[in-house]
Amino acid sequence: MPGLARREQPLTVHHLNQLLLVCSLVLLVAVAAVRISSRSGLPSLLVYLGIGIAMGQDGVGNVHFSNAELTQVIGYAALVVILAEGGLGTKWKEIKPALPAATSLALVGIAVSVGVTAAAAHYLIGLEWRQALIIGAVVSSTDAAAVFSVLRKVPLPARVTGILEAESGFNDAPVVILVVAFCTAGPVEHWYVLLGEITLELAIGAAVGLAVGWLGSWGLRHVALPASGLYPIAVMAIAVTAYAAGALAHGSGFLAVYLAAMMLGNAKLPHWPATRGFAEGLGWIAQIGMFVLLGLLVTPHEMGDDIMPALVIGLVLTMVARPLSVVVSLLPFRIPWQEQTLLSWAGLRGAVPIILATIPMVSGIAESRRIFNIVFVLVVAYTLIQGPTLPWLARKLRLGESEGAADLGIESAPLERLRGHLLSVAIPKGSRMHGVEVAELRMPSGAAVTLVVRDGTSFVPLPTTVLRRGDELLVVATDPVRDAAERRLRAVGQGGKLAGWLGLAGNGAGPHSRHSGQ
Repeated sequence: MPGLARREQPLTVHHLNQLLLVCSLVLLVAVAAVRISSRSGLPSLLVYLGIGIAMGQDGVGNVHFSNAELTQVIGYAALVVILAEGGLGTKWKEIKPALPAATSLALVGIAVSVGVTAAAAHYLIGLEWRQALIIGAVVSSTDAAAVFSVLRKVPLPARVTGILEAESGFNDAPVVILVVAFCTAGPVEHWYVLLGEITLELAIGAAVGLAVGWLGSWGLRHVALPASGLYPIAVMAIAVTAYAAGALAHGSGFLAVYLAAMMLGNAKLPHWPATRGFAEGLGWIAQIGMFVLLGLLVTPHEMGDDIMPALVIGLVLTMVARPLSVVVSLLPFRIPWQEQTLLSWAGLRGAVPIILATIPMVSGIAESRRIFNIVFVLVVAYTLIQGPTLPWLARKLRLGESEGAADLGIESAPLERLRGHLLSVAIPKGSRMHGVEVAELRMPSGAAVTLVVRDGTSFVPLPTTVLRRGDELLVVATDPVRDAAERRLRAVGQGGKLAGWLGLAGNGAGPHSRHSGQ
């Protein structure tokens, strides 16, 4: 490792103890910093970058680190975990209507953004066309970690959230292909050759991701593992398999892992809350490690001459390139101008552009260090502006939505010998299941509420038992009606006693259904 050559020595137990102490302290500081970032509205990436800079050679830690290749490898690995966590949390029913618009924004929008930003870097800053195109491609990708962390705190319309989440999951793939192509020695390929390569790699990645996701979800639903803790491990292993298989097949591994994780996340797997929590924890670790390492790679005292070029390019990207890419790519979809304005402002950048900026450094491109510095300053400066102002803009555009009925937390454990499932249902504060009698749940035949846990006390409910907020229900359902039982519970959680009349009946029946099983 070039940047750590003077410290190359065998790893002893003493060194391991020191490393564990430093890493654990960094994690604790980073975890504590999440509270600060959540109150201020800033994406946590800025805090983590600050920790890395403070530890670096210009900070109090005085750690000298300049290994761009190692940073790129670890960044790719962290991005795989982040995309997997984002895919697991993406609800298909929310992004399905937004999928065509998000795909157009991730492909057509990228092309427009790269062209406009590269032209600004060439004509306004004076960079050569290769360097300008590299910067244009690097900063055109929205960051999945930044988008996921910010959007889930801002109540936006489902279509806007779906477009932004899907775009951030899709656009990494074409951008990586463009950056690698622009960094390849020799003349840049013709645009139609690049278009063909991008299309082929995306197709291969999508096919691999969907295949691995379907096979993985089918296997986990039909094989009862001996311990609940094995399910989260298996889910993450399947997602990483999709990335590796897609990349080795010369496709887009990033698209493959996102699609595979999304299929797993919508497959109603056993012990899902535990799996979701495990993936979220891994996602936080990946973000912290990646941002801290990127902060270490930065040398602040070398950035003085690159601040103004970064601000100029960022201004063009934010005020011209991104809005133009949104307008052009969404023309066929008749999206209101308010939503287009918010989509333009919500194109958050984060670790992905900084990681991609290490590719020209590894490839030995001229002015690669300057490219990295410009990208770093641009990301930090405009994240400071865009992140905190996004909720304010949503309110001004009257796009903020009030919170609806809280969704139920349902965890399923397979009962292999009984060919059934034990559903653990937590009734949250905002659920409309509050005040509903057990008999009014109208569970399908083959499913029954067997136990209620309330205030630490469990009891067998009667048909007239009234459910309350904070209750936890244990529902036994046979295998054929497991999905219908879960749909019915979620329907009552959203519509209360009138779920059937509101068209929310879990078995798919209309409001006037009188099915005997309910």
